[in-house]
Amino acid sequence: MTEDPIVLASGLIKHFGRQQAVDGINLRVEKGDIYGFLGPNGSGKSTTIRMLLGLIKPDKGDIRLFGKSLATDRKFILGKVGALIERPDFYHYLSAFKNLALLASYSGVRADSHLIMEKLDIVGLASRAHSKVGTFSHGMKQRLGIAQTLIHEPELIILDEPVNGLDPQGIKDIRELILLLNGCFGKTLIISSHILREMELIANRMVVINKGKVVVEGEVKVLLSSGRQKLILVVDEAARALQLLNSAFPEVVFETNRLNEIHADVEAMTIPAINSTLVNHGIGVRQLQSLNSLEDYFLQIT
Repeated sequence: MTEDPIVLASGLIKHFGRQQAVDGINLRVEKGDIYGFLGPNGSGKSTTIRMLLGLIKPDKGDIRLFGKSLATDRKFILGKVGALIERPDFYHYLSAFKNLALLASYSGVRADSHLIMEKLDIVGLASRAHSKVGTFSHGMKQRLGIAQTLIHEPELIILDEPVNGLDPQGIKDIRELILLLNGCFGKTLIISSHILREMELIANRMVVINKGKVVVEGEVKVLLSSGRQKLILVVDEAARALQLLNSAFPEVVFETNRLNEIHADVEAMTIPAINSTLVNHGIGVRQLQSLNSLEDYFLQIT
């Protein structure tokens, strides 16, 4: 018997007045995924996340989490989900420990001192447990927000723009925390973000939406290995290699730089043929590097 996906959303549609925010979105998140949720501003990401959390109702469509319908089993589902939407909000005059204890009680969670300290330790804040939150940096507040999502031991964690506004160290801290939660604690995560480089580093699967519709969904590595890529070649006899390549591949523009590297923008499937053409004509290939960043891919498809 196959295991139900953690999230299965079908045909989601949502209007705000005459404005259609979401137009027929389908999503499938499997257990163990770090699922990147990408799209330009106004693409429908936040609306979709709020529908997944039951904060707003879709006009049409079906949402199932853990094999159960959000429409009929909302309490059961939300008991297995932790979410951080936008910036976390805390009592700045209270310590991190007291904030978590208070928020746990609001949620009906019996959180003893050991449990609270355990969550603070996971996010790297155990040493600041009794410091007032008002003294925390933005990055520390984000990590405390993630600690809050962990109090009731959720299976699924949804983070909306978790690195927005952070400095490079703060971004690195959140990245490492996400990987820790997934790899060591077995959490499934949905990460909404516009920081494309971060999604490239952490997500194993992703969806890109634009104007309320899914543009593409799949494994990050597979998607980035398809389509056009930037090719960098370091070869012997660069001048002869350039002449040969321009003759053999007239549809591709090959150029050299001051380092005698050959650059081109090519289809991924053309790269093996380029390499074999050079080798077959006795030109040594010292380096062949293909680059396709998530940013390049995102801009191509949106």
